[in-house]
Amino acid sequence: MVNLYLIKYVDALQVIDSRGDPTVEVYIETIGGGIGRAIAPAGASRGKFEAVEIRDGDANRYKGRGVLRAIGNVVNYIASAIQGMDSRKQFEIDRVLIELDGTQNKEKIGGNAMIATSLAVAKAAADTAKLPLFQYLGGTRARVLPVPMLNIINGGAHAGNELAVQEFMIVPIGFDRFSEALRAAVEIYKELKSFLKSQYGASATNVGDEGGFAPPMKLVSEAISALAKSIRNCGYDIENQIRISLDAAASQFYVENKDVYRIDGQELSRDKLIEYWKKLTDEYALLSIEDPFNEDDFEGYADLRRALKGKTIIVGDDLTVTNVNRLSEAIKRDAVSGVIVKPNQVGTLSETLEFIEMSKQNSIVTIISHRSGESEDTSIAHIATAVGGPFIKTGAPARGERTVKYNELLRIEKILGSEAVYAGKYVLR
Repeated sequence: MVNLYLIKYVDALQVIDSRGDPTVEVYIETIGGGIGRAIAPAGASRGKFEAVEIRDGDANRYKGRGVLRAIGNVVNYIASAIQGMDSRKQFEIDRVLIELDGTQNKEKIGGNAMIATSLAVAKAAADTAKLPLFQYLGGTRARVLPVPMLNIINGGAHAGNELAVQEFMIVPIGFDRFSEALRAAVEIYKELKSFLKSQYGASATNVGDEGGFAPPMKLVSEAISALAKSIRNCGYDIENQIRISLDAAASQFYVENKDVYRIDGQELSRDKLIEYWKKLTDEYALLSIEDPFNEDDFEGYADLRRALKGKTIIVGDDLTVTNVNRLSEAIKRDAVSGVIVKPNQVGTLSETLEFIEMSKQNSIVTIISHRSGESEDTSIAHIATAVGGPFIKTGAPARGERTVKYNELLRIEKILGSEAVYAGKYVLR
């Protein structure tokens, strides 16, 4: 009997992401006619421990940002290595990719070539099985839709203003359904737009890479206050319905030679920055703070966790980079209570799922996340549902590469029907 799941054809194409940069799309077809397409995202704020993203460096093409080398790696090396393999054997195929690369940080084949291939394999297998990706990956237990963390004010590397903190997010937890949570978030986004326009002029409603507004603000508290005001103006409770979260991306404003952090026009030591985060948390009931210190400072994360006494989720991203070795160190030092999960940081779906499993076994909250350079690929919406979230980060409810993920989650909610569960109730508990 013919195995319909065998990989018959592998190809790759250079496509364009949301920042106008080239990226890798991989196409895989099985003998049974299953098709998988996946596109590698790209980050502007990148941790130094991430999988390497191979780019051409040819100044005459796309200002050096082309990915023809990575495309060539798929066509010339990966394709022959995985053709004929069973697409359902995700871990085995990903192991082949890892061994083919042979480096610790995917610098030979490229993390961008590998993650696009790995996700395309899973999609091809799901399509062969005639299942949505979330059900193929998660089975019958995949019915919990994640809470969205919507970045609606941009700073740092995502914007051209003077805000040191990179993302100011609203998190709609106090709702019974994902669709209702998204509706509330959209209402707040529209209210914020009106508020910013009235306070700072029409240019303040220009958007950054992830669809959030990039107003001419300087102080972190100014941005948080604008969110809080917009939440309340829409009639929502700031503690039980809509919470506020930050992605500090502190490595971006850390001054290494001085060992200080430049924020709000000040230079703060680690201890002073802990006091700074504690004050903001007390004033605004922050749900989470991501990357509050530089990407090497496990001790700073642990000190902040002790200072906040569990009131706020301390999230690692640049610190942990979806890498089980970095996560193990963070667990050993009690440094984080939450982690960002970005499949392209590590390079394969299997390694991503292993990272999620280790996190959950250690009661660490997982936040499945996009990158600032995104596409119409909806893989993370399915992964977040497959693993039960409880959170997803995929930007503001604006720009097609962001809304495509939200719309896919709405479709998943409809597919699940009465079985759909919204993760907000778990977060509140």
